Amino acid sequence: MKNTALTTTHELLGAKMVPFAGYNMPVSYEGVNAEHETVRNGVGVFDVSHMGEFLISGPNALDLIQRVTSNDASKLTIGRAQYSCMPNETGGIVDDLIVYRIKDDQYLLVVNASNIDKDWAHIAAYNKEFNADMRNISEDYSLLAIQGPKAVEAMQSLTSIDLSTIKFYHFEVADFAGIDHVIISATGYTGSGGFEIYCKNEEVKQIWDKVFEAGAEFGIKPIGLAARDTLRLEMGYCLYGNDIDDTTSPFEAGLGWITKFTKDFVNSEALEKEKKHGPERKLVAFELDERGIPRHGYDIVDGNGKTIGTVTSGTMSPSMGTGIGLGYVPTVFSAYGSKIQIQIRKKAIPATVVKLPFYKAK
Repeated sequence: MKNTALTTTHELLGAKMVPFAGYNMPVSYEGVNAEHETVRNGVGVFDVSHMGEFLISGPNALDLIQRVTSNDASKLTIGRAQYSCMPNETGGIVDDLIVYRIKDDQYLLVVNASNIDKDWAHIAAYNKEFNADMRNISEDYSLLAIQGPKAVEAMQSLTSIDLSTIKFYHFEVADFAGIDHVIISATGYTGSGGFEIYCKNEEVKQIWDKVFEAGAEFGIKPIGLAARDTLRLEMGYCLYGNDIDDTTSPFEAGLGWITKFTKDFVNSEALEKEKKHGPERKLVAFELDERGIPRHGYDIVDGNGKTIGTVTSGTMSPSMGTGIGLGYVPTVFSAYGSKIQIQIRKKAIPATVVKLPFYKAK
């Protein structure tokens, strides 16, 4: 198992550590519900240094990114980020990712930890045509997510820039916690505002300590991956390996909004046909109508008890106190208000297809 630069810190804080994507990661500190509440109402800090980072540079960097990603990266200006995905050649998704434009001809791709090697090989194969400069800096950089409605106020004393001016999916390269040239990015995965901080491994302990000093009066706490999962699910954000994978298309997954046919990209011709005809199945969000907790892998059934799909993500929503989940069903069942059932052990619990996000900030 690999460790992040902060593994010892987490252990000293009493975190429950688990293997995740090849890393020894903190899953919780004081419990998922308490940590979830901290982020929804205050400010919390995640160590997500297991994520992968690739630097793509040179005159053909944009051309390569346009080829391997579904969104239109030509729209990015310096200081902006974009959610995207990398389609594979057979209709599925290699990974979802965030693309940052750092300089005119330099981009940062942030990919999922479990897919670092797969993604690198995929991009490198297409780079034979473009010969862009590719650097895998995943092992050299750390990533902290400082999330919650109090994040701006709590962290403002640590930087000379006005954090309140960084819009969603924008970023600044600036000083932070006594370190120069840190990426401060408003690209969170929780739906409660805040920032992600990219820095070198040797800098992250200083930043972590100063973040907790500055945030002490705001009740800042460390947050584990379990609460990260419940927070993102309440927003309906996809998790690779659960809700999207090599067999799910962007249109099935509701990611048509990041699939732009203003350019040619991997498998774009087939995906354009799928858009025209419509997918045969769709990823839907559902809420249970009765008490119960849907879990990954549970069957989704129709009124006759016939299996029509599978739950890809599910939990008891800490914010709402209701069982919520995502899952793939035939398109005929995908309209808002459609009635489905979730097979929980021997009982089929009625559920309703709903519009995302589940959680709406007050």
